[in-house]
Amino acid sequence: MITKRIIPCLDVRDGQVVKGVNFEGLRNISSPVELAKFYSRCGADELVFYDITASSDGRKLFTDILCETAKNVFIPLTVGGGINTVADFDRVLKCGADKVSVNSGAIRNPDLIGEAAKLYGDQCVVLSVDVKRVDGVFRVFAKGGRENTGLEAIEWIKRGVANGAGEIVLNSIDTDGVKQGFDLEMLEAVCNAVNVPVIASGGAGKIEDFITLFKTLPKVDAGLAASIFHFGEVAISDLKNEMQKSGIPARI
Repeated sequence: MITKRIIPCLDVRDGQVVKGVNFEGLRNISSPVELAKFYSRCGADELVFYDITASSDGRKLFTDILCETAKNVFIPLTVGGGINTVADFDRVLKCGADKVSVNSGAIRNPDLIGEAAKLYGDQCVVLSVDVKRVDGVFRVFAKGGRENTGLEAIEWIKRGVANGAGEIVLNSIDTDGVKQGFDLEMLEAVCNAVNVPVIASGGAGKIEDFITLFKTLPKVDAGLAASIFHFGEVAISDLKNEMQKSGIPARI
């Protein structure tokens, strides 16, 4: 059985890792380079680095901090934020990323996914989707959760996979930072719609939330979280030990 991945997420703004609730009220936490070193040492399976204001600010991702972070990470690194063109893919990969996450850029230009997949392979293209319930419908939000695109999320994700996205990161805005568990309903809808790896993001508050996630939705490939790891509320080694005790395969 394939091991389930545990992925810390570095949301970076102005060179610092930040965290908020429901994508709002952001506060500084630490240096992305120092956190990346820590997670690379302590058993994380992969690391995600998001420059969270690049798209809303209309600028390119910070390459100097990314290069320094990549130098200190010895696990797969996914990078996103301000990815609008194939040239942005190229630049980020040359900085040391293993995979590139696209969100608002794909909404503006859906052909970007296919163009990048042809050049770099499906496995390199991650479609990150920020989703919130609006009148009972899963809607896609852009610009770091600030703008309702009107797109229905499941159809958008299916379209992205058909175009060549090799992995989906589903960020539930409804559960982000609330620490009451992952959005199982939303995740199940996505897992039933596509046959590529799905990463759950938004809502983890304790070890049991990951156990519930993987037990309830075996199709989910990975759990992504930020603040519970950043603030030391959950140690990755403890989480993986509990996963194994519960019969969930994990890389120790």
